[in-house]
Amino acid sequence: MATSKALLASILIFLVFLNLVESNIMVTRTMVKEMSSGSFPANIDCVAECKRRCQLSSRQNLCHRACQTCCKRCNCVPSGTYGHYEECPCYENQTTHGGKHKCP
Repeated sequence: MATSKALLASILIFLVFLNLVESNIMVTRTMVKEMSSGSFPANIDCVAECKRRCQLSSRQNLCHRACQTCCKRCNCVPSGTYGHYEECPCYENQTTHGGKHKCP
């Protein structure tokens, strides 16, 4: 009787383990399929986007340099010439050592 319970428990544990392995394989295949289908956003043209963003800045060179750094890190630039940080949270979270926004 004790051996049949141990055998039944072993079979049950094996089936649970097999189910976990199988589900992991399915998730991995799905991720590979999504990555190969090009579901990642395309890289944007940082030079053109920063030119648009900094067009009204009084310090063009400084604005372009900061904007390009942020654009390369985040792969996005908010619309308009100022504000709209909610469109690009990564862009908003870039700060200087003093805690000010790094990105224009």
